[in-house]
Amino acid sequence: MELILKNDVENLGFADDVVTVKSGYGRNFLIPNGHAVLATPSAKKVLAETLKQRAYKEKKIIEDAQKEANKLNGLEIKMSAKAGEGDKLFGSVTNADLAEALEKEGVSIEKKYISILGGSIKRTGQYEATIRFHRDVISNFTFDVVAEAK
Repeated sequence: MELILKNDVENLGFADDVVTVKSGYGRNFLIPNGHAVLATPSAKKVLAETLKQRAYKEKKIIEDAQKEANKLNGLEIKMSAKAGEGDKLFGSVTNADLAEALEKEGVSIEKKYISILGGSIKRTGQYEATIRFHRDVISNFTFDVVAEAK
């Protein structure tokens, strides 16, 4: 079943992508929840026209995303968390915590666009996160998790 995505769907595609999915997934989840529409010939023509009109606007959006990504260059973030014996943390550090720390430094990004390798962090040390500002602008960011001073 061929569908046109109305918005970004994790592990499937971005908005305005034409994707092929199993009919049950499309009919029972994507279409009823408003994530996609059927890719009929007329819908494909409308999509092509929309993409053509949006192409020049997209350049500005990509430039703005690139500016935000460039703010990460040279930025060092040390997140402090309560730690127990050795380097084990009480609780964990997640993408939401990283989004909050980046916000304090002037880089605004939603937590859903940040993915930390391995999910949540349970120990102190240096970690890497992948931050997606735009579908074409993806940045790797290294940060430290340190034990809170007692």
